[in-house]
Amino acid sequence: MTRIFVTEAVMLAIYGQLLVPPTPVEYIVPYTTILELYELHASEEQLMNNTADDQHVKMKIRELISYFEEPLNKKKIDRALQVPWAKSPMIPVGESTTVTVMNTLDTATYGEAFDPIETELLLASQKAEAPILTDQYELIQRIVESALPVQVYDIDDFDFALEIPMS
Repeated sequence: MTRIFVTEAVMLAIYGQLLVPPTPVEYIVPYTTILELYELHASEEQLMNNTADDQHVKMKIRELISYFEEPLNKKKIDRALQVPWAKSPMIPVGESTTVTVMNTLDTATYGEAFDPIETELLLASQKAEAPILTDQYELIQRIVESALPVQVYDIDDFDFALEIPMS
């Protein structure tokens, strides 16, 4: 049975273990987070504390951008962009890993408590009935404090999240 998580595209570039899970996983990725990859790649700011790690992550971001730009993958993504909240056909990114791109929209549902990408993650999680996977402790804390109707896992708990029985 395939596990489904909602996450940002950059998480797939930063955390390589997400692409080689022990069981099949589908990641639902809001389209705006793919656009964010371009910004992060072009940015002069360091994403990681260590220079070697930063160069590695930027290389992985570039590889992910290139992969999403391949004609078949681009066609799948473009298909989802025709209708709000539509999902692309699955894009394989590993032996047991796929990405589905969702054409999310920031509807300001959560006001100023969450930024636009966080809002899209929350709404995608609700629509897909799938937990969010993130490394942003502050986001996890705000979700819990707000008692939002979504599950959220820290990336450090990814293996644990895979073991939780699906409902």
